[in-house]
Parts: sequence; C-alpha cells; structure tokens
Amino acid sequence: MRRREYEAPIELAHELFRDVEAMQVAGTSADGEVLLKTVHGVVDDGWVCFHSAPAGEKTSMLGRTVVVSVEETITRLPSWFFDAERACPATTLFRGAQARGVLTEVVDPTRKARVLQRLMEKLQPDGGYVPIEAGAPLYRVAVKGLLIAGVPLAGATAKAKLAQNRSDEARVKVLELLWRRGLAGDARAIELLREANPTTPTPGFLRHAHGVTLVASLDRRALAEVVELLRGTSWNAGVSESALRRAHLESQAWVGARSADGQLIGTARALSDGGKTAWIFDVCVREDWRRRGVGQALMRLVLDHPSVRSCRRVRLGTRDAQALYERFGFVDLGRVVRPYPTTEMLLER
Repeated sequence: MRRREYEAPIELAHELFRDVEAMQVAGTSADGEVLLKTVHGVVDDGWVCFHSAPAGEKTSMLGRTVVVSVEETITRLPSWFFDAERACPATTLFRGAQARGVLTEVVDPTRKARVLQRLMEKLQPDGGYVPIEAGAPLYRVAVKGLLIAGVPLAGATAKAKLAQNRSDEARVKVLELLWRRGLAGDARAIELLREANPTTPTPGFLRHAHGVTLVASLDRRALAEVVELLRGTSWNAGVSESALRRAHLESQAWVGARSADGQLIGTARALSDGGKTAWIFDVCVREDWRRRGVGQALMRLVLDHPSVRSCRRVRLGTRDAQALYERFGFVDLGRVVRPYPTTEMLLER
C-alpha cells in the first residue's frame, strides 16, 4: 500500500509525464501475455499519448486496461547520512507517477499530428524541421500510417519520496550533507526536498537577514522572473530573451534569493569545468533590495556551490562592481597580467 506521506498532487503527475522523456506501458495482450514497453510520450489535452507502428505488441493492448508509469531519480542518500555503521538507512529520493486506463487509439488526423509535433518539441526543442501538420504533403502519409494511442490523466496518481518520513532535524542534516557532498543533482535535490517539506527549518548556508531565503538551485520555473530581473542590465544589452533563458538552463550553478513573500529578488549563475576554472555571470539584485547584503550572500553561495568550490580559478567581468567582488578576493586581471585595467576580474585559489 502506498505510504500516505509520499502522496503528491496530480499536478506533479502532469509535470512528470510532460517533462520526462521515457515512460513504461504495462498491460496484457488479447491472449493474456503480460507486456511491458518503453515509449516516448507527451501530454495532450489531458491524456498521456505515445506513437507506435500500426501493428505489433503495443497495438495488441488497445482496448485493454494498461498502466503508464514514469519515474525520476533525484539523488541517493548513503547510509552514513543517518548512521555511522548500519547499511539499512541507505535510500533513494525519487518522484514518479502512474496513469491507469483503457488504451485508446487516437484517430483524428489533426490530433495525431499535434501529438507528434509535441513529441518533437519535447525531444528536439531546438527545432530544425518543418512543423508537423496533418494536411502537410510532407507528413500526410506518416500521420495516417502511425498509431497514436493514449490514456486519460484524470485518475493519475503521483508519488514523491523526499524524506517526508524524517524529522525536521534529520532533514536539515540531510540538506547540509547534500550541499557538502555536492554530487550532480544534489543542489536540485535540496530545493525539491525543501518544497516537499515546508516545515523544515532553513539550513544555515541558505539563511539571510530581512526574511530573505537563499535558493541552492533555481530551475525553469524561475525563468520568467530572472528575465524580468535582468531586463535592462547593461551587460545583457542585445542578448535575446531566448538566449538568456538557455544560458541559465545550461549553467552548472544557478542560485537565487527570495523575499519573505516568495518573490525572486536576486540571482547568480556560473559555468564550471568542476576542477580548474569557473566563470560567474549575471549576478543581479532587484534595485529595491540592494545594499542589504543580498549580493554578498549570493556570491558566497555561488562560490561555495559544489560545481564552483573546487575550481582553482574563478573569473567574472564587471564594469562598476569591483568593490563587491574584491571582498571575496577577486583582483583586476589587468593589473596581474597587463599594465592597464580591464573589466575582467580573477579569484585564484
């Protein structure tokens, strides 16, 4: 039986079916054979849909009850997070969702084309192809020939195992250990764990004055806020909104600061090779929140980020904030390697 503390709202099911590439379909064929197939699916009009050849094992499940399942591993917690000797406490943080229903064929050509277009947008978001339309000569035969099938999401269930069974004190310890361990995905795991357990106190490395909370890992949900925050900054003149969004999503470190009412008031990001060099970009604090130490807090956090903290050289560029970065040991690179000032600064450690 599902543990109630791990139950998650149906919105998470929609999110996972929308974002995770591969999912599994389990069911039986007409002769009673148990089938388990991996597919690429998308959400369309409240259904999770996938495509297939017009004949085959997946076709044999049409008209029968199936379960479509998707899972996302967040990170693994080693046993020593909880006990110095026992192996038993080792566990995995994950999120998952299931949709159960009768597998139904989609026959309307317009909807079939829309499902295929959404699949392309999911798997090839950079474009590079003619958009799929049912009546387009380029796709008419393919749309007609492919099987598109789906299951409604109305009864979908979601599960998120994110340390809900632990005490607040234990969760704070997990947050601190994840930050110190710093494996790929640990910073994101910190924020997902905090979202799932809102009563958990803020760990020390994310605390700030004035009701401000630091964020160890921002994600695509914050893109609109970040674009608005960086709008009009001199260093982003001529940079398109799409380029700004992509730059943040591709960064190894992307941290932020939120006010007590949840508004994003600061952001910073970094590109890093994880060992030799990191570059810090787009450090910005909302104008009405400046001179309250938010910029310094963001710098401390991004410099201590797992992808940055091991780098011997950390570089950045600035025209007018040298005083801020000098507090962290940055020096004008021009005074080190050139006989004249530049806008580039370097922290070597």
